Amino acid sequence: MAEKQMLAARLHGPGDVRVDRVDRPGKPEAGQVRIKVTAVGVCGSDLHAYQDGRIGDTQVASALCLGHEFAGVIEAVGQGARGGAGEQLEVSQRVAVDPAQPCGRCELCLHGHPNLCEHHAFCGVWPADGALREAMIVPADTCFALPEGIDDEQGALLEPLGVALHAVDLAHIRVGQSVAVLGAGPIGLYIAEVAKLAGATPLLVTDRLPWRLALVERLSDAQTCNVQTQEPAAWARQATDGRGVDVVIEAAWSGDSIAQALDIIRPGGRLVVVGIAGDDQLHMKHSTARRKGVTIVMCRRMKHTYPRAIALTAAGKVDLSGAVTHRLGLAETARAFEMASSYAEGVGKVVILPQDDGQRA
Repeated sequence: MAEKQMLAARLHGPGDVRVDRVDRPGKPEAGQVRIKVTAVGVCGSDLHAYQDGRIGDTQVASALCLGHEFAGVIEAVGQGARGGAGEQLEVSQRVAVDPAQPCGRCELCLHGHPNLCEHHAFCGVWPADGALREAMIVPADTCFALPEGIDDEQGALLEPLGVALHAVDLAHIRVGQSVAVLGAGPIGLYIAEVAKLAGATPLLVTDRLPWRLALVERLSDAQTCNVQTQEPAAWARQATDGRGVDVVIEAAWSGDSIAQALDIIRPGGRLVVVGIAGDDQLHMKHSTARRKGVTIVMCRRMKHTYPRAIALTAAGKVDLSGAVTHRLGLAETARAFEMASSYAEGVGKVVILPQDDGQRA
């Protein structure tokens, strides 16, 4: 007889993650699949909910499964279940899952901007449960089949890579332009990798944690600046022969990162804001942005990126697992979030493996 319950890691309040027994999902309906979740990345967006019980102005009003970077294996298929590439999905197929579930009918969706849909659900953002559980039902068209050369961990990390691709798309980087990435967390790291592919020269990355900077140097060959020991604007001017940076991509969530971006950028430059501020406020000096004539673009998640992310990963153009420093079982979820949110020394990307009984690495 099939097990009727499963384990799920749920957020019950700020800093309060518990592994609960919950009902296992039943049969998928038409256009749906049920997956066994195999890998989930812990994202900075998850940490907002973990620390504050909200992200932006969206409050977590009841127990919630976090986790929106995930991959799994299909256990059951509903009628007419076709994947994001239009293919018929099958049991035992490994898939990466886009956590966004747009309506597909509103003006923004029809104009090709599903990431801006006002009627969407998003896995792991209240009230929609995320992937930190053993199994879940998802819309079939959010699933993308993984080729043999991409493992489940990499499949989960296609989501943050998709955010990086969307940020670089918005940046309109031209070959030979200087690019600075502020924040060397996993998203900043993947942005640096993609910006390098886009032809950024020089490529500059700032952070305050030395092990993060060492990781980005290894994976992207970027020039780096520790903002705890160097003045970033002077450093950036020196790296660009006094000109300032053509494109700045902000991927931090500190209060002064936008001000730093405006100091670093050249007149007429372009700023892409990816990070989510903990206080839900954007702090900047108006005169600096105005006098420089800076174009400021806000990055919301991603759109239409999974096929490109899969192709780049399969071709070895990006290193997704290079950012991963810890792999834990579902029972260790509370520890994983504490490690990630406290910026414990040496912690980069943390991946949770819901099918493992305990800690892997």
